Amino acid sequence: MDTIIAVIAGFIIDFLIGDPHFLPHPVKLIGIIISKTENILRKKFKTEKGLEIAGVILVIIVVLLTFLASYYVIFAFGIFGKLAKRIVMSIMCWQVIAARSLQKESMKVYDELENGTLDSARKAVSMIVGRDTEKLSDEGVTKAAIETVAENTSDGVIAPMFYIMIGGPILGMVYKAVNTMDSMVGYKNDRYLHFGKAAAIADDIFNFLPSRIAAMLMIVSTFFLRYDIKNAVYIFKRDRFNHSSPNAAQTESVCAGALELKLAGDAWYFGKLVKKEYIGDDLRPIDHSDIKRANKMMYLSSILALILIIVVRVVIWKIWKI
Repeated sequence: MDTIIAVIAGFIIDFLIGDPHFLPHPVKLIGIIISKTENILRKKFKTEKGLEIAGVILVIIVVLLTFLASYYVIFAFGIFGKLAKRIVMSIMCWQVIAARSLQKESMKVYDELENGTLDSARKAVSMIVGRDTEKLSDEGVTKAAIETVAENTSDGVIAPMFYIMIGGPILGMVYKAVNTMDSMVGYKNDRYLHFGKAAAIADDIFNFLPSRIAAMLMIVSTFFLRYDIKNAVYIFKRDRFNHSSPNAAQTESVCAGALELKLAGDAWYFGKLVKKEYIGDDLRPIDHSDIKRANKMMYLSSILALILIIVVRVVIWKIWKI
């Protein structure tokens, strides 16, 4: 029951205030741990094989520290009673769910496209994507924002909620740590090709089931939003593996189909052109308001995920009293 209360409270807090920049956030601490550990490991391991081993060590250290820190924080507050325990669990759930931040940051891109300049829109989208944005067209900026919302509907919202359902806020924090590692070192460039390999594989494993659940929930949300559900299902079946990651295109394909857009394609990373397959069909011109439509899918899918979590956890609680 504690987990049910915590995830509902965390979801509501995130919806109301998101992640204010002036408040400390555990992801920042996780990021510091990753950076410091990377620096130490790189001094010890120099060869390609050594860097791969170092990457595995990094994953083990970060996951273990995150698990232990989360466990003992909940344990420590639990000493002061059930209310204190539920409060800290709720805060932890809030901090791993990023729906409001995703909506807020993507809508900054929309606002700049509508009221600012193309350069300001490029700068806004650079804050939420990993690709080079300096040469993106108006359409390219819009697509990048939509793709980010679609992918992070799973990575930033539904996946952490999935792990909260399984193992409470502790496992939710562990997932966040793995996802943060991938975003920091899971690149296939000269610096991280070997060192970031383990983090990228761990992220793929952790996201395998959540990304597919998220895609199903997005399809359901398409029905309620009266988007093109038939095309969403069609593009999902056809293009869900059109990505180097086995997971990213799961939700992107649903979004592309529902909005009747062609997403993805070639992109520049760190000054190098990366060839990518397209996702979806160009059935209509892309519009800035498609960023809003993608966010509606994200939020409705998240609400459906919350309902699913509550139902599953109630069943578990009734059966095992945990």
